[in-house]
Amino acid sequence: MAIQEPSGAPSALTSSALAAIRRTSAVDTVRARISLAVDLGLLAPGERLPNVQATAAALGVGEITVRRAFGTLEREGVVERRPGRTGGTFIAERPRRRTVAQVAAYREDSERVHRLIDERIVLEAGFAHLAAERLDRDGLDRLDQCIREMDAAESWAEFHASDQRFHLALAEGAGPAAALGMYQRVTGELYAYFLPYPMGYLRSSNEQHKAIRAALGAQDAAVAAGLLRDHVAELHHSMYVGLADAAERGDDG
Repeated sequence: MAIQEPSGAPSALTSSALAAIRRTSAVDTVRARISLAVDLGLLAPGERLPNVQATAAALGVGEITVRRAFGTLEREGVVERRPGRTGGTFIAERPRRRTVAQVAAYREDSERVHRLIDERIVLEAGFAHLAAERLDRDGLDRLDQCIREMDAAESWAEFHASDQRFHLALAEGAGPAAALGMYQRVTGELYAYFLPYPMGYLRSSNEQHKAIRAALGAQDAAVAAGLLRDHVAELHHSMYVGLADAAERGDDG
C-alpha cells in the first residue's frame, strides 16, 4: 500500500477505494499534512514540531518516513532543522506555502471526510447513550486518566494519542462489539486526514471531554449523547475541510 493502513477493513459505509490519498506515497502524505497545516495557519512560523518518534505515531507512519518528509520539506522551505540540544525541526520563519502538490489529494477527499465525520457522529452519540448506563468505576477512571494526560500534553502529537484513547475507552465502555469494530474502521480512516492543531484549540477540546465525562458519571445519557454529538460534529468546521472552506469564503476565524 502507498500509505500505512489503519487497522481493520474499510468502512462499511464509505468506499476507501475512492480515497485520493491512497494514491499518494507515505512520505508525500506527511509532506502534504504539514504543508496544509502551515497553509491553514494551524502551524505557526517558528513553531517547533514534535520529535520524529512522536510525529510518526501521531500521523500513523514510520519514523523513517517522517525523517524523509522533514528532509524534503526543509529543501522546499517549509521547515528548517537546527542542531544541538535546543535544536529540532521547526516551521520556517517565512515558510513557503502551497509548495506540496500532493495537498490536492486531501482536497479531493473533502466530501469523503465529511461522510466519515457523519458516520462517527452517529456511532459516538450512540456509544455515549449506552456508556452512561454501562461504564463502571474502572471505565470512568480510564477517561479521567486520558483527560489528565491531555491537560499535561505539551504538543499536538501527545494530545492526539490521549484523545484517541479517550474516545476508544468510551466506545469500549458502551459494549456492542460489532459497532465497536465499525467505529475503529471509521476513526482509522478519519485519522488518516488528521492535521496538527494549535494547543489552544486542543485545550478547549479537552474542556468538552470533561463535560462529557461529567455527564457520563452522572449517568445522564441524553446530555452525554448530545455533548458528544456536538463535540464530533465540530470536526466539520475544525478539520482541514472546514477550515479550507472558510478560507475560500474569506471568513474571519
